[in-house]
Parts: sequence; structure tokens; C-alpha cells
Amino acid sequence: MLVTLRRDLHKHPELGFEERRTAGIVAEALRAAGIEVHDGLGRTGVVGTLRNGDGKRRIGLRADMDALAMAEMAAERGHRSSVDGRMHACGHDGHTAMLLGAALRLARSRDFSGTVHFIFQPAEEGRGGAKAMIDDGFFELFPLDAIYGLHNMPGLDPDQIAVVEGPRLASSDRWEASFRGRGTHGGKPHLGSDAVTAAGSFLVALHGIVARRVDPMQPAVVSACAISGGDFEALNVIPDTVRVGGTARAYSADVRDLLEREIGAIAQGVAAMHGLTSETAYVRHMPAVTNHPAPTRVALGAARAATLPDRVLTDFPPSMAGDDFAFFSERVPGAYVWLGNGPAEDGAMHHGSRYDFNDAAIPTGVAYWTEVARRELQ
Repeated sequence: MLVTLRRDLHKHPELGFEERRTAGIVAEALRAAGIEVHDGLGRTGVVGTLRNGDGKRRIGLRADMDALAMAEMAAERGHRSSVDGRMHACGHDGHTAMLLGAALRLARSRDFSGTVHFIFQPAEEGRGGAKAMIDDGFFELFPLDAIYGLHNMPGLDPDQIAVVEGPRLASSDRWEASFRGRGTHGGKPHLGSDAVTAAGSFLVALHGIVARRVDPMQPAVVSACAISGGDFEALNVIPDTVRVGGTARAYSADVRDLLEREIGAIAQGVAAMHGLTSETAYVRHMPAVTNHPAPTRVALGAARAATLPDRVLTDFPPSMAGDDFAFFSERVPGAYVWLGNGPAEDGAMHHGSRYDFNDAAIPTGVAYWTEVARRELQ
């Protein structure tokens, strides 16, 4: 049943805050199992609440539901996306199916004492779904003592789970720098202030932040990912303005602050050197995901019960990718684990046009979620 559901979700992908069909399927299945449902939180989010016994502890289990704005290239799949320019290229269809499967299993067994909130979050892929749910009153409606997240990981086997304390995913921020000079004829650069050359100097200097300003023992990334200025139909015109933008990543709050300061300082310095002006904007998108000690111990025990003990990894590198699960886990203690998705080959990587969630991981994922609830709510 869960494989069929997962493939149906894959065939009908929905972008962030547009997951109406997905949310409807989830809400209907939860209600049919006797689970209390609160839908429409954060626009399209769904929270299912299951209470049992007299336990006072309350936990949250979170899965994301949204797809990506990209075309699927795997024409041979029977469950290939039926929506042009949309696909589940990160496995959120599988995440939804696994958490729903665990909710239905726990609703049948009721072998726990306390409260479980099954959190089906919209818009994880950069549109701010976790924050939208929180701003919509999530923690007031559903107070938690701990929260848990799970994401598939190509390169691990479908019965492998990686559980590691400490930083797991980086903070993810956006920055922009604009250089405004005085445009002029390309053959007479001395009559203007060249924003293109200034932007080039800025791009070179930018890489000195991580190399020379950040402690070498602290991971950090500053990447320029977009640049605009001028016109390829007017290659004899130096433009007035050039705009550069990108991303900054870190695990440490202090390093995050440093990156913001340094990007602005370099832009101002370059602008002064070239005799023009600059404007910078730094938008804090999401904090880092850091696994707290107590929930990580619970997650480790649950993982060892859900699969063979030697299939559980306690030494696995963190990632400079981000996940807005961080907005939940900065409010209450949390743990975020990786579940294997099979070989990382033939386009199987996240956000690849041939990616597909591995259905062989579903039993392990359902067992893991179930064990987390049982161990937290003994």
C-alpha cells in the first residue's frame, strides 16, 4: 500500500504551498485511522495527533511533502511525473509515505504512552514551509518536548541509517551585492566608473573570506551563484550597474555572523577602490541543523531496533546543504537522521532529473519512526 501511495505522490508532484492534493490524501488517511487532524497550517501543512495512555511527554515526527520545479527525464518509469516541469527529485514523496505508514501502525498498536504529532510540512525546498507553520501557531497548538527529522541519502543502502550527534546541516543564507558606477562607451572606459571590473574584483576577493577570515577548523562556504549586468547585444557599452548574488553556509552562529560582515565589508572596499557605490543585502534563510544529545540517543536506539545493528552508522560526515527542519529543532531538542536510498549513480542524486526515491527503504523508515515514538513514550 505504501509503495503504491509513494508512486502516486511521485506521479502527481506539487510545489511548496501548492500541496493540496498531497495534503488531502494525508489528512484523509489519518482521519480514517482515528488520528486527530489539523490541516491548513502554514497554508498546506497537516498535523496528525495521536494520544495514548497517561504519559505527559509530547514529541513531533516531521516529513516534508513538496516537489521541485524541474522536469523529470526518466521516461521509462510507470510513475513518472505527470506534471510538466515538476518532479519529486528529493524523495519527499517517500518521506510522506513513510511517516504516514508509521502513523497508521501506531494508531493500530497504541503501544506507547504520551502524544505523537505527525508533522507533514509543506515547502521545504526554499519556500519557508517550517517557518510558515511556526508563524501560524505550530508550537502554541502543538507544544513539544522533542522533534525528529529524517531524510533519504543516496550512497547508503536502503537498510542503513546514519545517526550522529552535533552539526548535520549548515545554515543557509542568501546574499546580494550591487555595484553602481557610471556607464560609458566600451572604447572609452576612462570616462566612466566600471561596475563590471568592480564586480570581478569582488568575486576574486570573496573567496578570501573562507580562506583567510574563517577559522580553518570551522566549516564554511561562500559561493557566488548569479551575476547580471550589461547586454550581449551591446558589447560596446559598459553598464551602470552589475549585480552579484549567492549563498553562504556555516555550522557556527559566530561564523555565520562573520560571513555576513565580511561580504558587506568586501563589497564596500571594492566599491571605494573603483570609485563607485555598492549596496549589499544578506538574508538569513535558515539556521543550521544540530542534533542534540538526548534525542540523538533515542534516534540511535530506534535505528538499531529498526534495522540490523551493524547497518547503523555513528560516523557520517555532515553536509553543507540545509533543511528548514532547523526552525523546529532550534526551538526544542531534535535529531535528524539519514536513511539510505541505494547507490548514488545513474542520476540518483538529490535534485537530479533522473532521481527516484527507493521503495526498498520504506520498511526501514516506517520501523524507525515507530521505534522513535515507542522509545520516547514508554
